[in-house]
Amino acid sequence: MDNAIEAYWKIRLEKLKKALEANNFEVHLAESAAGAKTLVMETLLPNLKPASMAWGGSITVVGAGLYSALKERADIEFLDTFDKRIPAEEMLERRRRSLLVDLFITGTNAVTEAGQLVNLDMIGNRIGGITFGPRHVIILVGRNKLVPDLEEAFFRIKNYAAPVNAMRLDKKTPCVKTSFCEECKSPDRICNTWTITEKSYPTGRVKAVLINEELGF
Repeated sequence: MDNAIEAYWKIRLEKLKKALEANNFEVHLAESAAGAKTLVMETLLPNLKPASMAWGGSITVVGAGLYSALKERADIEFLDTFDKRIPAEEMLERRRRSLLVDLFITGTNAVTEAGQLVNLDMIGNRIGGITFGPRHVIILVGRNKLVPDLEEAFFRIKNYAAPVNAMRLDKKTPCVKTSFCEECKSPDRICNTWTITEKSYPTGRVKAVLINEELGF
């Protein structure tokens, strides 16, 4: 069989789609990062017609090319919270305002086979947007985020996603040196608030795009 790995993941993602839909998420499948970008730009955005939008920190969203594509849209008020040139006080204010937009786009740290989204934040603006505030949420999910259960989700996040993100952000935390969570008390600690999103409320508010490609951390 050609492309056996993609075929394997297609089966896994189709099962995950059913689990998420049983939990009231709206779910879409994409064969690649490029396909996910096309799906968002040509299907989801025209359906939602957002007047305003913002981001939760996500390497997956950047990797799919959505950040660069959407920030050029003149018809949507765009709250840019990725630009590192923005002063800290202004960035914090934009993150507050992001909780009241029509559309919030982000990723997830992990998703279980039972259809639960699991996330860990430093500030809380990303998980805040997922939980409440924005009218609609789109979450891009690379296949590498799928884990068997909550225990594996916690392990993946604390001992892979968090250390890698701490390294990416040049934080001075023990995990940057050891690559594993040390349950630190560092001022630079990025592991402060957990959320487990078991169901979308209202039904369909959170839209998951499952991507048959490894994306993000």
